[in-house]
Amino acid sequence: MERNPYTRQPLPIGQTPLDLVTRAKRKRNRLLLLIILALTAAILWKVILTFEPYLPNDDIIPAAPITELHPIVFAKQNELIAQTAKAGIKILITDGFRSSEEQDAIYAKGRTAEGKVVTQVQGGHSYHNYGLAIDFALRTKKGEVVWDMKYDGNKNGQADWMEVVAIAKQLGFSWGGDWNNFPDYPHLQMDFGYSIRQLRNGQRPPTE
Repeated sequence: MERNPYTRQPLPIGQTPLDLVTRAKRKRNRLLLLIILALTAAILWKVILTFEPYLPNDDIIPAAPITELHPIVFAKQNELIAQTAKAGIKILITDGFRSSEEQDAIYAKGRTAEGKVVTQVQGGHSYHNYGLAIDFALRTKKGEVVWDMKYDGNKNGQADWMEVVAIAKQLGFSWGGDWNNFPDYPHLQMDFGYSIRQLRNGQRPPTE
């Protein structure tokens, strides 16, 4: 009778050494699989026990509602009025802070309300809604308010409008007239590097 060289025991009838090796491998594989499953279950259970569901953080203070111009923008606006006056140009600030509701009403013009389209953005998407923009117009010597970009009230051979824009840029404003998609010539803003998306998410520029 043939003997198993590993166990030195008689082989069962009808089995060969190869059959025994195969069975041993299967048992070993099943044992490894059970160990892996046990370890996986232990890891998952630990993760479940240590998992903390997201809850709103009561310590987070929501951004205060904006109701007026940003302090720096307000100060620069006043500097603009003073410096243009020294150049013999009188300007009128026609718009500053604008609520989202007011923005929506302006957006409706030329769409669902009478008038012509004057803006491409709805409430919450304008820098006016965050107190970071102003609009201006010119005052003539007769006291009329005009948006004439060629008007030369101080008679120096230059358009008053562009003189105002140049002074505003020196003060840190950017000009809506430089926009390619929809130029807004009376518009001046100071975004402090903040995008509309950041502002909508509650981020605010420093006040000093």
